[in-house]
Amino acid sequence: MSRRLDKVNELLRREIGSVLQKDYEWNGKLVTVSDVEITQDLKEGKVWISVLGGDSSPVIEKLNKDHGSIQSKVMKRVVLKSTPILTFRHDASAIRGVDIVNLLQEVEKLPKAPEVDDSQD
Repeated sequence: MSRRLDKVNELLRREIGSVLQKDYEWNGKLVTVSDVEITQDLKEGKVWISVLGGDSSPVIEKLNKDHGSIQSKVMKRVVLKSTPILTFRHDASAIRGVDIVNLLQEVEKLPKAPEVDDSQD
């Protein structure tokens, strides 16, 4: 991926996050923009959303329904050759991370094999 595209992805991630924070109320859910992936031609973009504290389906549906409004607000602040069409997708990596930490804590509680002393011949 080009350095320019990385910069565009990061800029859009910040701006979309700002719009979601200012213009939407999520009723006890924490909604963040995890990542943005824009195509090389800047025509389409996937926006990965993390939702903590509830079901992500209604959040993703609402964002996909309002994608035109979100795009126009973002593009007033970010000037690009073309306006990418945004689609919102659920990013479950935070949930997977918590599950892995919980599994590691459970493994730590399991009985351990006795250590073998290799110094005796």
